[in-house]
Amino acid sequence: MGYWYLAIAICAEVVATLALKASDNFTHATSSTLCVIGYVVAFYFLSLVLKTVPVGIAYAIWAGMGIVLIAVISAVLYKQVPDLPAIIGMLFILAGVVIINVLSKTVSH
Repeated sequence: MGYWYLAIAICAEVVATLALKASDNFTHATSSTLCVIGYVVAFYFLSLVLKTVPVGIAYAIWAGMGIVLIAVISAVLYKQVPDLPAIIGMLFILAGVVIINVLSKTVSH
């Protein structure tokens, strides 16, 4: 169940971060509210994850997937397309997440 909670935490954090951008320094009520609610949901589910997944592993996956998803979605929504070095760096992050999940003995499936 921990990894399902982690997926929810990641999605909530991505929504919250995109809402933070849309809030325009918290001047738009709807996106500001969505941002706060998204982060509360993200941290709540991350706290549930930590009951079954080691904190370092959970945070590495949460942060890595959040970085990549936000970069991809913001490229589409906000036309903030990363340059080649940024894309290569994000591919390394994705590779790290895959290595952790596939090869690490620390991760329990």
